[in-house]
Amino acid sequence: MRLDFIYLPVSDLKGALALYRDQLGFDELWREGEGTVGLGIPGSDTGLMIDAAAAPGSGPGPIFGVDSVDEWLAGQEGLDVVFPPSEIPGGHLMGFRDAAGNHIYVLDQAGA
Repeated sequence: MRLDFIYLPVSDLKGALALYRDQLGFDELWREGEGTVGLGIPGSDTGLMIDAAAAPGSGPGPIFGVDSVDEWLAGQEGLDVVFPPSEIPGGHLMGFRDAAGNHIYVLDQAGA
């Protein structure tokens, strides 16, 4: 398990890009449609994923990469799953909450 991204749902993608990319100097790495942008954090292997197309109920949190979401999830018990595994471009994503209600996401990019 590795920390790949920090997930940040936003209501204003243009404003978020103005801050993170234009002012703070994060590198734009990729886009998914008109609502999601991956940014590289200078000096870090971790990225920032800003998302104006966030699913209802999603919250900010870490996105951990694994080889297979389904295999990883099969080894877990008692998780408060809020987003069951679903296909995304290039892989799968799922989300759960910890005991304090923080969102945690797990991602594989098996199809990438």
